[in-house]
Amino acid sequence: MKHLQNTLLTLAFLLVGSFSALAQLQQPAASPAAHVSQVVGFTKISMDYSSPAVKGRKIFGNVVKYGESWRAGANSQTIIEFSTQVNVGGKNLAAGKYSIFVTPAASGEWTIHLNKKAESVYAYMKDGKIDEAALAADDAIALKASPVAIPTSERLQYSISAENNKVAKVTLSWENISLSFMVDTLVDQKMEQFKSQF
Repeated sequence: MKHLQNTLLTLAFLLVGSFSALAQLQQPAASPAAHVSQVVGFTKISMDYSSPAVKGRKIFGNVVKYGESWRAGANSQTIIEFSTQVNVGGKNLAAGKYSIFVTPAASGEWTIHLNKKAESVYAYMKDGKIDEAALAADDAIALKASPVAIPTSERLQYSISAENNKVAKVTLSWENISLSFMVDTLVDQKMEQFKSQF
């Protein structure tokens, strides 16, 4: 009898433990966190973002409105980090983190913003929308890029190509669009600076 009571007690503890574990288990994130990095020249370029899915929706022009800045991902801001100084769109950017926003257009070029504050996207929210003036005031650079049609990409993804190992190509792909910009890692200039020290 005592053995049966001990067995039942053990089973009860196991059941309570199982229910407790199930209670702590959450659904997978709808837009899972993603990371990509690439060393180009002397610079490590890293990106952290959340990757939403198309899920049968019309993304650009509907979920992501034309003419309105978008955080280029989901959940929170999309961050790009450079380990050394780089040049983007003809402008030198210091090593560090920048948040990326994209302003899509119904036709023509889109705008890619590298924002120097790299703060929460919600810092720019006003009346439920991004305050374009506040965002622009904190842009390290805003550059134009032409979207390219691609086969369907269900999940938003970023890629970083080392190209000639001096200039990197950073590409956003989602739905049926890809958008790229180039990052010059200033290899020649850094080599010259190194040589001048001797």
